[in-house]
Amino acid sequence: MSISRASSRQKASLLLISTGLILLLVSNSAFGAVEDVAVQSIDWFGLAMGLFGGLAMFLFGLEQLSDGLQAASGDALKDVLAKLTKNRFLGAITGAFVTAVLNSSSVTTVLVVSFISAGIMSLSQSVGVIMGANIGSTFTAQIVAFNVTYYALILVAVGFFMLFSAKQERIRHQGGMIMGLGLIFYGMGVMGDAMNPLRTYEPFIELMIMMEQPILGILVGAVFTGLVQSSAATTGIAIVMATEGLISLPAGIALSFGANIGTCVTAMLAAIGKPVEAIRAAVIHVLFNILGVLLWVMFIPQLADFITQISPAYPDLAGKERMAAEVPRQIANAHTVFNVANTLVFIWFTTWFAKIAEKLVPDRPPEEEKAIVKPKFLNESVLEVPSVALENVRFELGHMGDIISDMYDTLWLAFQNRDPELIDEIIKMDDKVDILSEQILEFMSDIQQEELTDENSHDARVLMSATINLESLADVIESELTRICRVTIEQDLHTGEKSTDLLIELVKTVNDAFNDLITAIKNEDEKLAAEVLAVKDLVRHQVDEILKHQSRRMGITDSKHLLTVRLELEFVNHLRRMYTLAKRIARDFVPEEIAVKAEL
Repeated sequence: MSISRASSRQKASLLLISTGLILLLVSNSAFGAVEDVAVQSIDWFGLAMGLFGGLAMFLFGLEQLSDGLQAASGDALKDVLAKLTKNRFLGAITGAFVTAVLNSSSVTTVLVVSFISAGIMSLSQSVGVIMGANIGSTFTAQIVAFNVTYYALILVAVGFFMLFSAKQERIRHQGGMIMGLGLIFYGMGVMGDAMNPLRTYEPFIELMIMMEQPILGILVGAVFTGLVQSSAATTGIAIVMATEGLISLPAGIALSFGANIGTCVTAMLAAIGKPVEAIRAAVIHVLFNILGVLLWVMFIPQLADFITQISPAYPDLAGKERMAAEVPRQIANAHTVFNVANTLVFIWFTTWFAKIAEKLVPDRPPEEEKAIVKPKFLNESVLEVPSVALENVRFELGHMGDIISDMYDTLWLAFQNRDPELIDEIIKMDDKVDILSEQILEFMSDIQQEELTDENSHDARVLMSATINLESLADVIESELTRICRVTIEQDLHTGEKSTDLLIELVKTVNDAFNDLITAIKNEDEKLAAEVLAVKDLVRHQVDEILKHQSRRMGITDSKHLLTVRLELEFVNHLRRMYTLAKRIARDFVPEEIAVKAEL
């Protein structure tokens, strides 16, 4: 796990501070009338030390588990994301799976925004994925509810051994997952032992009883989740308290409802300053979560009864012992049932959600968007998942490639129309390419601060090389081809019909190869990238035909004619250089054996 993640540290710090404040309120001010007797029977320093220490292990275990899952499943996750379908139900399943692996519905929402911006899916199609993300967020609660603290240190020891002694990367990742699980359960045990004295502390008991009031429980859960920006942490702590018999099922349900509302804060914060698509996705997230809670808030007793019926029971126990045995799993099951049921209810209204979001967040005026180019897909929220961050870099390269393609088309239009103003437009487009290239390379530098698999490292090198080569290709258009175009216009030079036909063929071949390259990068299409390599013989043949034709014209001594021929030869040379750069990029996007075969 990378220890450089500021967001994770901030969440942990907020969580510790918030828990400390709650503890202080409970111990010092909330119930001062009964404080004198109870305080003397509780070692508050020992309680706080056990609670915070256990909480630190619990959170670190969650991070370790999440890191292991992400590293082990990163490439499979990328493939799943690439195959998001128009089917809303399969989209919900995909959203649940991705969020379970990433342990963050917010990151899933960021990914959805990337796909919307790339035109891979519509806003309406994305709603199912956003809904499914809520189901995936219950994965952590289900793990926590197992509470196998007795075996926790065995898991830590086995995971540590695999993590630090295995040579295979896959086994190390699995070891990290196992050690993370062990730390989760061990941290739960430490927190549970620390909170055990609160079983007889009347002020705390009264506070937990108050949590059964739906509005108060939801409010506390929402505020707490908004502070720590993690619904999994809120639900996890509720389950830990339940293992000590400190919280009832209705109170746990109310807190989990509040967690669903509180996590909307994260979604809205992540959308600030982002494109319209990001804000709309956040609005859908908020609408879905709030409507879901409103739908169920009056039926908490009925939900609790249903969950009690389907969850394991221990009738041989009584009192707090029975609560401690039954309620943790019941809270986890209620959290899952609640989110699954909401998805099943609201998934039929995905189009409605999309229309509401579009009405609340209308499109920005065109002038507002075109003042300066901004990355469409680079988002710091996904840096913690390198395989997904690299996927977003691919999309951004496609964005940059589209601008270069427009430069190429505008250049040819400038030649045909003899319009020098179009040359100025090309220069402005190149400025955009330079900006995007710089931002991509900075983002790539941030990715490399994370812990990368061997495959991630290879992909990072390929994408970095592609960024540099694409910028070089754009520079050929901006500095060399526009110069030739400007001289041609200023000197009023005209190419013969035969030369024009030959040049048009070469221009089209290079243009088609470049467009195929950009599509191959966007879609990770090895076959299309190989076709870019295979065009080399055609390019060579067309260049040879132009050279043969020009050699027959060199005998003419007219200075204007000679200047035309020289510029045409320069133009051909620069087109050939553009294709060489495109081929160099495509070469990295295909396996070695395919590249060799394509170049034969």
